[in-house]
Amino acid sequence: MTPPKKKSAKKESGPSGQLHTIASDLRYGRSVSAGFFRKNAWLLVAFLAAVLSLMGLRYKTKSKMAEIKQLTVELQRAESSKLQEKALYMSLIRETEMKRLVDEKGLGLQFREEPPYQITYEK
Repeated sequence: MTPPKKKSAKKESGPSGQLHTIASDLRYGRSVSAGFFRKNAWLLVAFLAAVLSLMGLRYKTKSKMAEIKQLTVELQRAESSKLQEKALYMSLIRETEMKRLVDEKGLGLQFREEPPYQITYEK
């Protein structure tokens, strides 16, 4: 008769055994050895490149958004200035047209640079 076999301390095969060994390896720090980094160097480099590119993309996006905001403010100021200049131009056109009509009709009126006076009459 043969003695009963003891359970060996070897890793179990199969999905549940595989998870158990990966978890225990991570727990005891065995999978984070130099061999792990050698085997997965391309994955680590790819992951690091992806993270750095995402950070760069975020920085680029934020700087472009700040530039868009600044240009929007500048555009609003330019539009306001354009409206003021247009109002001044239209005023000058109306004034010139009125002077031409007054001269054409021979009314003898002149444009005054100072505002009109208000005269109050007391009884």
